[in-house]
Amino acid sequence: MSFLNSYIYYIGAFGLILVGFYIILVKHNLIKVIVGLGILDTGVNLFLISVGYITKGTAPIFSRPGIDSEYMVDPVPQALVLTAIVIGVAVLALALSLAIRLYQHYGTLNLRKIREQRW
Repeated sequence: MSFLNSYIYYIGAFGLILVGFYIILVKHNLIKVIVGLGILDTGVNLFLISVGYITKGTAPIFSRPGIDSEYMVDPVPQALVLTAIVIGVAVLALALSLAIRLYQHYGTLNLRKIREQRW
């Protein structure tokens, strides 16, 4: 049980990544594919945060004397994830705006029907 508790965040992250890949590859509705992209993005962010996590770690601030740096949480993955969240929101907004344009042009969000039609 201790093994599972120490890797539960990695298992959750890879589970989200696999669910996101499954949705992207199998679904034919463009909105569902965009939702799958969001789930995949969340899984990657959770994985990056899990890499920098230390059990019972403290914030990386040297405000109190006697705190050893090996018990501090790594702030670099947290900064990367903050940047990735902003980029992910921008990508999802762009994907949704493209979905709106495709719906206006083709009248459907089914990717198979859109591929069959020509400009």
